[in-house]
Amino acid sequence: MLRLKTLKKGRYIGVVTLLKQRVAFLGAGNMAEAMISGIVESGKLAPEQLVVTNRSNQERLNEMKVKYGIEAIKKSELDFSEIDVFILAMKPKDIDAVLEDLKDRLRPEQVLISVLAGISTSYMEENLNESQQVIRVMPNTSSMLRESATAISPGKHVSMDQVVFTKELMQCIGEAYIIEEEQMDIFTGIAGSGPAYFYNLMEHIEQAGVEGGMDREMARKIGAQTILGAATMMLEREETPTQLRKNVTSPNGTTAAGLDALDEHGGGEAIAEAVKGAASRSKELREELEKVFAVR
Repeated sequence: MLRLKTLKKGRYIGVVTLLKQRVAFLGAGNMAEAMISGIVESGKLAPEQLVVTNRSNQERLNEMKVKYGIEAIKKSELDFSEIDVFILAMKPKDIDAVLEDLKDRLRPEQVLISVLAGISTSYMEENLNESQQVIRVMPNTSSMLRESATAISPGKHVSMDQVVFTKELMQCIGEAYIIEEEQMDIFTGIAGSGPAYFYNLMEHIEQAGVEGGMDREMARKIGAQTILGAATMMLEREETPTQLRKNVTSPNGTTAAGLDALDEHGGGEAIAEAVKGAASRSKELREELEKVFAVR
């Protein structure tokens, strides 16, 4: 169980107060844009509640402002006192400079949400004022379509109402799951890197369709719809993946032949190893960053 502060009497942050929050993105890269796109599309926050900043790329800021109708300014122009939630979305290598800049600007009730891979909540807490509320999240690139699988790991000073708020915010871009921070590496292997596995699978399905005489675009659409349908079955029915597989596999039928070929060529093991490989690399990157930070 996650150890969180108890909910303060009379305070609850949910859908109602989500509509009153001012959220600032510190960083205007691809992940920030994916999240902003999903949040604006959700309609749960108005564009004027969102601010995106970077250090100097005015062209990028102008692009974000025109595209999403949000406020887009240089970080030096941001009024920190007007912001309720800060989302760290810059490069992890810049974390020390950002935390140093934020330390004396943040109030205890303001929340710092980090999407930076490999940066622990404990590291951020150690480099901010005591009891600062810090939450680590990990969305994936499907945020832009509001179909992200997002992990949420609260720091030790975060109150339950802020966890509820963060989950509400992350649900603007898809589904959100509260996990222990030590599970972030395996979550990265499953969900952070996961979309690429399915894109790779689609490449092979598409090519097999072409080799079978099918138009490439048609093969792509059929494969994508098949994956979408299978995913929907998983989410909307109570059967396990094993049961669903058995339901569509007749003895000596075409599906059985396909599954036999998949097993023969190590398809299932390959997917499991892909998840483990990505999780292992996530751990390595985190440890490399921790070593760098330890000598600073």
